[in-house]
Amino acid sequence: MNSSNEVQANALLGGKCLCGAVRYAVKDEFVYALNCHCSNCRRAIGSAFKPFAGIERHKLTLVQGEDALMIYGDENASHDVHCKHCGSLMYSVVREGAFAHVAMGTLVDSPGIRPTAHIFVGSKAPWYTITDALPQYEEFD
Repeated sequence: MNSSNEVQANALLGGKCLCGAVRYAVKDEFVYALNCHCSNCRRAIGSAFKPFAGIERHKLTLVQGEDALMIYGDENASHDVHCKHCGSLMYSVVREGAFAHVAMGTLVDSPGIRPTAHIFVGSKAPWYTITDALPQYEEFD
């Protein structure tokens, strides 16, 4: 008999792009979650910052729309995965392909993790004010 904690730990979360052409599934086993304020993330999603959750790459699976993917960057190294129809950034492959940074706004289901800090606040949008009490880091190692 599974405990509710075991069932929750094995949960799969759904995610999709704006138009629904691309869908993915990811285990609710994120290792970290952060709000990134770097200029590249802001441009990629068109917002003040990108909330993302990091997970081992093999725990994320494309469910639908492989033919609708648009890869930005080096497909064999770090790159962003977008829908070529609507432009949504769904996740970034980072750390030599070992991890995925899931754009939390593309998740259909609510993850168990929440962002724990703001990173790259040294380059945050000057028109945006961080109003929560999460730690803030000028950069990120």
